[in-house]
Amino acid sequence: MHNITSATRLLDLLSVFDGDERVQVLFTRTGSSVLDEGTDDFLTARGMLQLPWREAISQPFDLAVATNRGGNLHDIPFPLIGAPHGAGYNKRLTNRQWDRHSESGAFGLTDEWLMHEGKVIPSAIVLSHTEQLGRLAEGCPEALPLAHVAGDPCLDQLNAGFPFRESYRQALGLLPGQRLVVVSSTWGPGSILGSPHAEVLRRTLTELPADEFRVLAAVHPNTWYGHGAWQIRAWLAPLLERGLLLPSPESETWKASLCAADFLIGDAGSLTLYGTALGIPCVLGAFQESVVAPGSPMGRLGEIVPRLHPTLPLLDQLTQAAHAQRNDPGLAALRDSVTSEPGGSAALLRRLLYSWLHIPEPAHPATTRAIPVPSLPSAHASRSPHLPAMQVTAEVSDTSAVPTVCLQRFPSGLRSIPSTHLTADPDDPDRRWPASADVLVLSRERCPHPAELKYSDFSSRFPGCGVVALEKADRGCVILFADDTRLGARWLDRPDWADFTIAASAVHAWALHAPVGHRPLAPGIRISIRTGGDMASALCELTAAP
Repeated sequence: MHNITSATRLLDLLSVFDGDERVQVLFTRTGSSVLDEGTDDFLTARGMLQLPWREAISQPFDLAVATNRGGNLHDIPFPLIGAPHGAGYNKRLTNRQWDRHSESGAFGLTDEWLMHEGKVIPSAIVLSHTEQLGRLAEGCPEALPLAHVAGDPCLDQLNAGFPFRESYRQALGLLPGQRLVVVSSTWGPGSILGSPHAEVLRRTLTELPADEFRVLAAVHPNTWYGHGAWQIRAWLAPLLERGLLLPSPESETWKASLCAADFLIGDAGSLTLYGTALGIPCVLGAFQESVVAPGSPMGRLGEIVPRLHPTLPLLDQLTQAAHAQRNDPGLAALRDSVTSEPGGSAALLRRLLYSWLHIPEPAHPATTRAIPVPSLPSAHASRSPHLPAMQVTAEVSDTSAVPTVCLQRFPSGLRSIPSTHLTADPDDPDRRWPASADVLVLSRERCPHPAELKYSDFSSRFPGCGVVALEKADRGCVILFADDTRLGARWLDRPDWADFTIAASAVHAWALHAPVGHRPLAPGIRISIRTGGDMASALCELTAAP
């Protein structure tokens, strides 16, 4: 291996040895990647025993397995199995030690990566699909007899994970009815994070209502470790504070996230191809054609999947992609081009590896390893002690006996939304928000005795405030009005998404909807509240408050 990207793919392959005490696996690094930061920590944290490169190639090992092509792999004196470290072979990359560059071939399928001094380096070459045989024959015909089509263990894992979709969604913190948008960024200047022309992550959090959608960024390890985890988190800190999920890329959370996803915004990285193969509606937030091998599945993906339009509403584009891609024959063919052995990779890889070890395979069947359920710290957004400031749009309907308020909430500070009210925590360190808030919201940890507080306790500091909402233990609240009216708001059969800040926004919107001089708020009034999309509605009842 030479970095974390190749190390994680190695673990996908080496799972075929699980439970076999006859096989001892050790790890070494070629030292050929400038993006190898964090690799030592990755190996050490997982208890993966390392040997220095020179020591490793001087030992009498029976077999080597590599998912990288860089470094002096030709110095390995024992059989070497070469495998891809992504979704097949889709990228163009120059081998600087070669005296020419194959303009049309894919990284890993040309002689510049497979040969040294006239000899093919690997003893066997793993392909994921039969279509790669033709490209290998063109790029390095000498290697064609060594090719073995063995499917894609990662795609098999993802397909096997789909029955556990709800488990992954719950682990990622999604509530019933919420939809997950995964934004995938590969590495380099043509990636979503590297593209100077578009702030795709910011736009996604800006345009999608916060109660209906969660957004997760899947960042390539080369970006994460090339800049450093601290730096990535620092650059994305404003988005993390507004709910962005950012799992560490060396974990398998990105796999669980694809199984849980409703939409995908991608680029020319393998994760985009995997997501498309799973049938996730996709738009491209960036796509650098110059790094994609012509005739590859990734090249076809770039021709078929729509680009993100800079001005059209994002939700409309995602919805249109979901509708158009459902029965698209071109996408169906693309999905079939990722693996020609669906579900069979574990058995084929095990057969290949054990044949080179010259020992019989274990008696039990080779099976696909399950994707672990992610732990919350690996993916959860950062959590501030204060409540987030939210811009709120509200539509009020009083045509039935129970009035309805439909709310959409968006994180503050990302864009300005017309015709909204603003909710904010009075103790938010960013004083812009409470100073201009229409609704002040205070959690119960900081107001254990709401009966002791009055509207005037807040209006002296925040004269523009319309109402103050004080949380109660049942996730309802006490609402304080400027005329010293006090009302309670309690949920009837409260769904998971319903909290006191939503109740406060709905009551505030309903009060503003009333004719001038008339307040339709009194104990016993019930309001039906919706937050849009697939979220269930909830009833909130006003009560007398001390």
